[in-house]
Amino acid sequence: MSGYAVIDVEATGRSPWRHRVVEVAVVLLDRHLRTEAEFTTLIDPLGPVGPSHVHRISQDDVVGAPRFREVAPHLLDLLAARVLVGHHVACDRAFLDREFARIGVPFPAVPLLCTMRLARELLPDAGGYGLAACTEAAGLGPYPAHTALGDARATAELLRYCVRDRSCPPAAWADPVREAARVPWPRLGQARTREVEEPVPQLRRTVPTGPWPGGADHPEPVPTIADGE
Repeated sequence: MSGYAVIDVEATGRSPWRHRVVEVAVVLLDRHLRTEAEFTTLIDPLGPVGPSHVHRISQDDVVGAPRFREVAPHLLDLLAARVLVGHHVACDRAFLDREFARIGVPFPAVPLLCTMRLARELLPDAGGYGLAACTEAAGLGPYPAHTALGDARATAELLRYCVRDRSCPPAAWADPVREAARVPWPRLGQARTREVEEPVPQLRRTVPTGPWPGGADHPEPVPTIADGE
């Protein structure tokens, strides 16, 4: 299956070399940008969770969450033959690179598509080029920011908005799909920390999508155990 994989990670800090992924989400889109599937889970970073005031993930939230190695096989399957999409996608790609390198898997040179770059060209009057500013400028409404799935869904909507703009050439978003289909892709067996055939748990955060009254605090995300892959 080919198309797009819209990715977002929340991390314990800003450096892919010194910090770890603490939450990951993927929204799969087909060639026509229709949503096919979603995946998200908190990740046990095997250490401090970092800036809770930003991502609202506490140390207690990751108790029972899978390690990156445990979700890595499923992540590889999800991303195979797809264009990697993100808002400032180079940052998300860098964290994936380092997490996969830590378990000895070189992350393939997959085509990238950055909605921040598209927004700079198509939303020149936006007050800034962070995801929240861009979605507001595009009239896409509020979303649960700094939750991986909330950001990934918002990025997918922003991609659709940009592609609908007639000044956005197909070469910027359609052509990379053919390139992605030709990239050799690694596979990875189940982590030894799990028994054979034992499903890997997903610890998801859910949050109401809004809209919220002006000036009101956004509701806190609630971690929930989900079935495995």
